[in-house]
Amino acid sequence: MSSEPDLIKLYSARILELAAEIPHHARLPEPQASVKKRAPLCGSTVTVDVTCTDGRLGEIGLDVKACALGQAAASVVAANAVGCTPDQVAEARDSLKEMLKHDGPTPPAPFDGLEVLRPARDYKNRHGSIMLSLEALTEAMTQACETSSCA
Repeated sequence: MSSEPDLIKLYSARILELAAEIPHHARLPEPQASVKKRAPLCGSTVTVDVTCTDGRLGEIGLDVKACALGQAAASVVAANAVGCTPDQVAEARDSLKEMLKHDGPTPPAPFDGLEVLRPARDYKNRHGSIMLSLEALTEAMTQACETSSCA
């Protein structure tokens, strides 16, 4: 069981700042694709709307109902995803999962700001919420590229 000082350390000032300042925190009026993901363990949800152009993310809109860790992850993702390819987003998703599960390397730029969530690796019950935004974005970009001329 985690002690109170451990939890205080987990919810650092930087994580709380990120959680309070999620960019693109509004649904898009006409997305090419929308994906909603839910973390079954904690009930957090993230909905991601996207438009893609020339194989890259053009616009992103988010609706985030998650703990501070999930919100912080969504904040980093939203701040850095525009202009990325589906492969870059999928690589970030896979790297974040490795970082959390096996203390793997930090996700590559432009998602290296997710390093702030490394202390959460010891809190497996939070991993689902942290992963939501990249999981939803990966799926939404794949859908958008399959149904439009973005590829």
